[in-house]
Amino acid sequence: MPASQPLNVTAFIDRQPLSAFQVTIVVLCFLIVAIDGFDTAAIGFIAPAIRADWQLSPAHLAPLFGAGLAGLMAGAFLFGPLADRYGRKRILIFSVLFFGVASLASAWSGELWELIALRFLTGLGLGGAMPNTITLTSEFCPEKRRSFLVTTMFCGFTLGSALGGLASAGLIEAYGWRSVLVVGGVMPLVLAVVLVRLLPESVRYLVMTGAEPARVVATLQRIAPAADLCGATFTVSERPVGSPARHLFKPELLRGTLLFWLTFFMSLLVIYLLSSWLPTFLRSTGMSLRTAALVTTMFQVGGTVGAIALGWLMDRFNPRFVLAGSYALAGVFIAAIGNLADAPVAAGVAVFLAGFCISGSQVGANALSAGFYPTDCRATGVSWANGVGRMGSVVGSVGGATMMSMGLGMPTLFALVGIPALIAGATMLSFGLMHSVTARKQLVAG
Repeated sequence: MPASQPLNVTAFIDRQPLSAFQVTIVVLCFLIVAIDGFDTAAIGFIAPAIRADWQLSPAHLAPLFGAGLAGLMAGAFLFGPLADRYGRKRILIFSVLFFGVASLASAWSGELWELIALRFLTGLGLGGAMPNTITLTSEFCPEKRRSFLVTTMFCGFTLGSALGGLASAGLIEAYGWRSVLVVGGVMPLVLAVVLVRLLPESVRYLVMTGAEPARVVATLQRIAPAADLCGATFTVSERPVGSPARHLFKPELLRGTLLFWLTFFMSLLVIYLLSSWLPTFLRSTGMSLRTAALVTTMFQVGGTVGAIALGWLMDRFNPRFVLAGSYALAGVFIAAIGNLADAPVAAGVAVFLAGFCISGSQVGANALSAGFYPTDCRATGVSWANGVGRMGSVVGSVGGATMMSMGLGMPTLFALVGIPALIAGATMLSFGLMHSVTARKQLVAG
């Protein structure tokens, strides 16, 4: 390839069929997110055993859950800019090692406040790992299949959550609650060794930061072995200038950044409120504990199916309008739960559809944010959107208790819970209209 015609690596990847090398990257990121899901679910299952072991009141457990969420938020804000500056692979592996060591250390906690501190550190590592898996997967996937592959990868979280629940029950009974934390620490440490060997650095990042062409060639030829890249020079559309965090507020990105932040805040508020309080809401109607648990499980099942289905739709239609419609439907189905709470089967269907729309849309929003931001600030953009979203998760986790104390009827309560989903739909609609206007102006100018 003549030196006067540098090869744009983004366009090169978009032109290639999906390779086994790219599938391997998706699988590795899937495993990272699955371990995240395992850890998130496991702490809820071991909390009763910790309470019994240390003779704690329910109020003592609140900081334990809050510390993990605070760590997730801080990790998202901290590690995103670091990944844009020092590389996705390096920061991702560091994050996995960090939360592995912190989880392992948690198993030897001698008192509650020591465990709370270590849960914060575990969340810090997890908060850095999750957004960077989205960024790395996105940068290796061809555009026409990106949404589907990113959302499928992110389904590892729900699978890991299910595994965390199943494994915790057996481990606690056989070896005590500390064994769950040991497993949650050993798994990421083992995976980190695999990541060092198999996970590549983002080829877009390598070109953007001026890495040796031989490294770029070696990576691209694993995607397209037959490509003749001898003597090629490479380019990307962006070059890093200044702080990645400042780039989020450039005129062409500012409005999108704020719309993503509002969407993530509202979406995660609803998801964490329902995940934390739905069994309690349903139990208050007289539903049995077993039935309430089964109905609540449909929320996670719906989220997994929704993530895959919406990812497929986002690759074929305008993804902003797909998400706008899905979030709006989520508000409708969430409100419907309150009117069907005395009919378990119907309530289960409504919960499934609510999970399909709200959790599936949140995964889709992660994929969309990775496509919106340029390479020079992509990790920061995805991470900070998740960080703002974690603020919403804290509000949702606390808000359930406030709503219960107000003595609201189930129809009113679930109607209120559905409002943030409608707001998320409105922000995505606004984002879609903004993008359409910008694209039309560019077409006219061209």
